[in-house]
Amino acid sequence: MPKLYIGNKNYSSWSMRPWVLLRQAGIAFDEVRVRFDSFEADSEFKRAIGAVNPTGKVPVLVDDDLVVWDTLAIAEYVAETYPGHQLWPQDAKARARARSICAEMHSGFTALRSHCPMNVEAHLPDTGALIWRDQGAVRADVQRLVDMWSALLEEHGGPLLFGQFTIADAYFAPVCMRLATYALPVPPHIADYVRRVQALPGVKAWIDEALAEKDFLDFEEPYRLGPA
Repeated sequence: MPKLYIGNKNYSSWSMRPWVLLRQAGIAFDEVRVRFDSFEADSEFKRAIGAVNPTGKVPVLVDDDLVVWDTLAIAEYVAETYPGHQLWPQDAKARARARSICAEMHSGFTALRSHCPMNVEAHLPDTGALIWRDQGAVRADVQRLVDMWSALLEEHGGPLLFGQFTIADAYFAPVCMRLATYALPVPPHIADYVRRVQALPGVKAWIDEALAEKDFLDFEEPYRLGPA
């Protein structure tokens, strides 16, 4: 059975992607959680994950003697290993588009990711309002999401980006969490998609376990004095 090494569920958006993918698809795996204590070279986190992954980052998938890091590589490996689960769209053009938007998320949306770090247990509408007012790049990132998701939902008829659940929905699940945490303004049909993603069993399981962590890390939350 493959092992998936992840960080704190409340904060680790990159860990969330492959975990949700596997859980939502019903693929069995062993979870190995490596707690964030800091990201310094001598931290317990870096020592623990560095023994598995040369980059010293999560997530990492270990399947027998194979070690796969980077979320896109993990997603591709899982899709190829479990083809019956149809984790990419079956249509070639839709599949190419799904890969394109995942790659765009992988390397883009830097303003949204920087200014609105994932924090599942928090509700920060006041912080979100200030970010929305002051950060034009965040507004641009959200507009790109609205345009992208609107086109896909219209083209494929929903309820998810390509109709049924795919890697693309797992990939954007942490973005949905950010939009909800910071109450960033989006049109009603996009807010509905966010709620549908949050209600997916795999996503809901992640949310529930993130809420149960109760592990406030001040270096992850410079905008808060402590948990609510």
